[in-house]
Amino acid sequence: MALTGRSAPRRRTLRRMTTLPLAVLAVGSLAACGSSPAEEVDTENLSGSITYWASNQGESVTQDEEVLSETIDRFTDETGVEVELEVIPWNDLQNRILTAVSSGDAPDVLNIGNTWATSLQATGAFLEWEGEALEAIGGEERFIPSSWATGGAEGQAPTSVPLYALSYSLYYNTEIFEENGIDAPPATWEEFVEVAQELTQDTNDDGSIDQWGFTMAGASISNNSHAAFIRGLQHGGELYDDDGEPDFTNDAVVAGVNEWIQLMGADGVVSPSDAELVNGAESVEQVASGQAAMVFDQAPGNVFDNRGFEDYQAAPMPMLDADATGLEATQSHVAGINMSVFENSDNIDAAVAFVAHMTSDEEQTYLNQEFTGLPVVNDLYEDEAFQSEEIQLKQQILQDHAQPMPLYPSESQMETVVGTAMRDLLADVAQGREVTEDDVRDALTTAESQM
Repeated sequence: MALTGRSAPRRRTLRRMTTLPLAVLAVGSLAACGSSPAEEVDTENLSGSITYWASNQGESVTQDEEVLSETIDRFTDETGVEVELEVIPWNDLQNRILTAVSSGDAPDVLNIGNTWATSLQATGAFLEWEGEALEAIGGEERFIPSSWATGGAEGQAPTSVPLYALSYSLYYNTEIFEENGIDAPPATWEEFVEVAQELTQDTNDDGSIDQWGFTMAGASISNNSHAAFIRGLQHGGELYDDDGEPDFTNDAVVAGVNEWIQLMGADGVVSPSDAELVNGAESVEQVASGQAAMVFDQAPGNVFDNRGFEDYQAAPMPMLDADATGLEATQSHVAGINMSVFENSDNIDAAVAFVAHMTSDEEQTYLNQEFTGLPVVNDLYEDEAFQSEEIQLKQQILQDHAQPMPLYPSESQMETVVGTAMRDLLADVAQGREVTEDDVRDALTTAESQM
């Protein structure tokens, strides 16, 4: 099921940097000069060095360093440009970027969560991908339309380029399912809760639950906000109104978020200890170890591979109605990782060339096999490396059942305030407090006021 084929990486000396303090910065205060395209880009005569901030895609920062060192070595061999790499954990990445924008002390190239693209575009700090810069990466037509659309606000030149495409799916432990006589994954939310309750068990009869039906990274701000977005759409509501104003307290969003919180609360299918998990890989690990039966994740293959775990399958995320259409059929946001170049880079030509390298067919094949993601370029979907059932499923989800996160400059702030509100609600449940739908509405009202 999981993609394989990892080769032994060549080692490279990498400098690890100290994480900067938390930066609480309003997007409106960050804008300096407006972004502009690189009018002249020379990717033939390169020299010098660049700094690259990569997001943590694998099971650990160390694993990412090993994987990325190979593609960086190839780039250096081809161009002579040295690349100083730093892999930054997701919980730190956004604040590091905002600090870099406000201080001007920034890398040349960096990864961003594609849901942040519009917010970061509004800072005016990033290169626009048009003109010669766009030509250098092969043009827009090379890229999958849904991924390319995440590069910035509609109607504006994008300030980020797709690197990895991802989508949420339901992953489940097939051995646990088989042992309990469950032959198919749940298709509706009601079925999902019922299956999760059936699989929440005290397997060794010691009086405590040691196998949970579902696991989540309850302290992950981004995972929580994604759940609010997807579950709200399934109920027929959106996080922003037609005028682009935050609308976290409409009945549909409240219902979707409440159902998410009640998985740990009234439904009792999530361990209270999950309220402390900050990394999706930690919840994936619980499925691999048999501590939980199901998880929603984007790319768990590295965790499964590193454990030698093969007893799993992927399935679509359950919907309220198995026959739902339109927005109510949403099973994921258009997930993925993009690359941006800081406009004030001292080596803009090399930075653009590096993005072209990372999005080339060869490196897209290598990177997405290593990180069990989906390529962002059209030609590779005929490649035999991406023909597994799991990859085909994710392609279908992205094509037919995924929506982009709201394309507004305040989107990243929305993720922070909504995700934090959900984290705090789950923490309350974990501490034994009953959380009602009214409590959820109150928390989302406070989050909306913070916008």
